[in-house]
Amino acid sequence: MSNNIWESVCEGLLKTVSKNEFNNWIQPLDFQGIEDGVANFVAPTNFIGTWVLRNYGEMIQRHFISEGTIIDRVAFHVDNSISRSALKSSTSSKHEIQKSVSKVSDKSLSETQSVLPVAPLDKRFTFDSFVIGKPNELAHAASRRVAEGGPVTFNPLFLYGGVGLGKTHLMHAIAWETQRRKPGSKVIYLSAEQFMYRFVQALRFKDMLSFKELFRSVDLLMVDDVQFIAGKDSTQDEFFHTFNALVDQNKQIIISADRAPGEIDGLEDRIKSRLQSGLVVDLHPTDYELRLGILQSKAEKHAGHYPEVNMTDGVLEFLAHRISTNVRVLEGALTRLFAFASLVGREVNLDMVQECLADILRASDRKVTIDEIIRKVSDHYNLRMTDILSPRRARTVARPRQVAMFLAKTLTSKSLPEIGRRFGGRDHTTVIHAVKKIEELKSIDNQIAEDVELLRRMLEA
Repeated sequence: MSNNIWESVCEGLLKTVSKNEFNNWIQPLDFQGIEDGVANFVAPTNFIGTWVLRNYGEMIQRHFISEGTIIDRVAFHVDNSISRSALKSSTSSKHEIQKSVSKVSDKSLSETQSVLPVAPLDKRFTFDSFVIGKPNELAHAASRRVAEGGPVTFNPLFLYGGVGLGKTHLMHAIAWETQRRKPGSKVIYLSAEQFMYRFVQALRFKDMLSFKELFRSVDLLMVDDVQFIAGKDSTQDEFFHTFNALVDQNKQIIISADRAPGEIDGLEDRIKSRLQSGLVVDLHPTDYELRLGILQSKAEKHAGHYPEVNMTDGVLEFLAHRISTNVRVLEGALTRLFAFASLVGREVNLDMVQECLADILRASDRKVTIDEIIRKVSDHYNLRMTDILSPRRARTVARPRQVAMFLAKTLTSKSLPEIGRRFGGRDHTTVIHAVKKIEELKSIDNQIAEDVELLRRMLEA
């Protein structure tokens, strides 16, 4: 029965992704069955499992649901005792990818829409489907400027922010728009993890020449999640030389990470300097208006797939309020609601939301982050976030910094050393001093007490 379900899901996936994508990433998976709402798979390698989860996980979940099987998530494991045939299949897939990359002709470039087949692009991630709001408008504008292909004064473009804020969406959108405007241009999009994997393979098979030719002959290089090469000295060295070679040729580079370049531990100073030499853009956590806009856009698309489903007023507003940390979770929640309502023939109302999304709503209870604290404190005191993180000791900066450290200690579960690191690499004793100072000032300085209370309420709202 389980195999029949997976066969049906695969048939649906083949209609959604290209045959090449399916053969490279989906076919090597071994479906193990469903347990406690989790669809379990064995992947040939950790790399393939991680890649499929990140790029196809939600798509696989949707296809299970469309086949009438409700699952909460998909999970991938690597079995060390995996059979030789599975390993052979995995190795064959990898060699196919390498072969397709190394033998790309002008004709095949046109057929693959000018994006070298290093990592698959998601057809959903275009500029048209990107919902713009205040937290992401600069990142969107900068990405648009790069994709238009005109003169750009910033190279690289560095996008950073937490999970589900739109970094990967914008990078895919740039690739699609670039290939639309300039079909002959060569674009590579891949994760830093995949860059490292290819580098290691090139060393192993003594084929560095092909590796260098591939990555240094492109018009646009996009590397996602660059924090993954931190601490990998040899990979960083090759990345640095690739970076320099492309900049010297006036080729555009776009990088993404989960934090600013200067905050990535284990990243060489010369690379940090290079990454900071262009435009560094922070994608802020979504605000209520942006989340509501995203939900409205997604709801319209779901309504086309589920015309029989009726949604009452207030549902989208409720979701936008309650699920505030991750857009992917927000979108997944809406997908689950429409699928559930369609399968059981019910209306989507607030009672059904509470019932169907109980696990998501529990997990999405408000959690304050240190980055959010620094941002709110900076705004409150009319400072830049870089001021808070800087070594400056002027009272106009030092006092707000102490307030931010106090809030980080009282509103998060982070350790003192971790808080210190997030505040520009300071020692934990500095955090202890800041906490004690603010506790002391709250009892004698009404302005400080009011500031701390106001900021606390804003952060916990």
